[in-house]
Amino acid sequence: MNSSPKTLTFGCRLNSFESEIMTDLAKKADLGDVLIVNSCAVTGEAVRQVRQAIRKARREEPTRKIIVTGCAAQTEGRMFGDMEEVDLVIGNDDKLRSDTYQAMSFDGILNDKVQVNDIMNVRETAPHMIEGMDGRTRAFVQVQNGCDHRCTFCIIPFGRGPSRSVPMGKVVEQIKKLVNNGYLEVVLTGVDTTSYGADLPGKQSLGKLVQQILHHVPDLLRLRISSIDSIEADEALFEAMAEIRFMPHLHLSLQSGDDMILKRMKRRHLRDDSLEFVEKARSIRPDMVFGADIIAGFPTETEEMFENSLSMISEANLIYTHIFPYSKREGTPAAKIPNQVEKSVAKRRAAMLRAAGERQFAAHCDTLVGSTAQVLIEKPGRGRTEQFVPVNIEGAVAGEIVSVKILQTSDIGLVGELVRNAA
Repeated sequence: MNSSPKTLTFGCRLNSFESEIMTDLAKKADLGDVLIVNSCAVTGEAVRQVRQAIRKARREEPTRKIIVTGCAAQTEGRMFGDMEEVDLVIGNDDKLRSDTYQAMSFDGILNDKVQVNDIMNVRETAPHMIEGMDGRTRAFVQVQNGCDHRCTFCIIPFGRGPSRSVPMGKVVEQIKKLVNNGYLEVVLTGVDTTSYGADLPGKQSLGKLVQQILHHVPDLLRLRISSIDSIEADEALFEAMAEIRFMPHLHLSLQSGDDMILKRMKRRHLRDDSLEFVEKARSIRPDMVFGADIIAGFPTETEEMFENSLSMISEANLIYTHIFPYSKREGTPAAKIPNQVEKSVAKRRAAMLRAAGERQFAAHCDTLVGSTAQVLIEKPGRGRTEQFVPVNIEGAVAGEIVSVKILQTSDIGLVGELVRNAA
């Protein structure tokens, strides 16, 4: 019989960080034979996959208790509660509290297995100290949670609640601990990371946080930001980009390259805003590369509007593209827009966007052949450059940063050979 808690994680990097915390809390509470399903609610398809995984888990381990939490549990708790495979449903706020696990019972808490509070009343995000991330050479650190914006396609604010930040001192303390435990790279993550600090005393910001980390943790060799909303970037963030330990790779929450679609999405930037951000960042850091999230087939999107998104990939030289065909999400304003794009059209457009992104990535890799890169080895035979390009390399030990001569391109990115230890 199994005796150790397991976690099944869906969705974003923040969920990955939180799953580490939940696993630790469940172990400390001696819960034993439980599976914690940390769900994602970003699309209807994401919720379907969670339900499917729960049913599979019950078939494979019929005696293990199943706890469902995360964004989908927060927004659709009753639906999961009605699944006979599920033993308990807890909300996004309670999932990170130690007393939730210490007091956990499967004998029907208050005669209801759905224990989900109103996330919109939450006003703080507690700092969570972890020793590291199982099986990873880089660590994710949560600096912010929740979102105050209301993009018309997005359900996440109702799963995460209002924006709230972890105090700077606590973030620095967490990163110092991780560095002392041998981590060479840290990724700052959140739901709306660039809104960091607005709820804290004084004029705090993500840029100021980054500067504080780089100043107070001199032994941290690499610092990344998981995703940013470029319209919220402040001067302090641009200043921090010049620091060599700030990795030259940013992922933009772009969503579209067409101004009318951006307005209908209720985004706060326009096409030119994104292009200006990219240009300014590259003027400060010429080796900076960019990725972006783009939605294909948003309601009312015409072929001309789509072409504006397609051309954005080359204009901004986006080498990492995370493409979604639009999926109607019940409970969002976009689901009620009359002119919904046919699913087949959205899929075709998404495929074209992906192909364009793949061409940009391949072209970027071609430019790196013959150069020397500093590569963080994630596992034997595999690592990533400062620009986050995957590299196959033999003879390096996981957890090291090594100097690598780039020999050729490959299906996944690059192939290199070890030159010498860089650190």
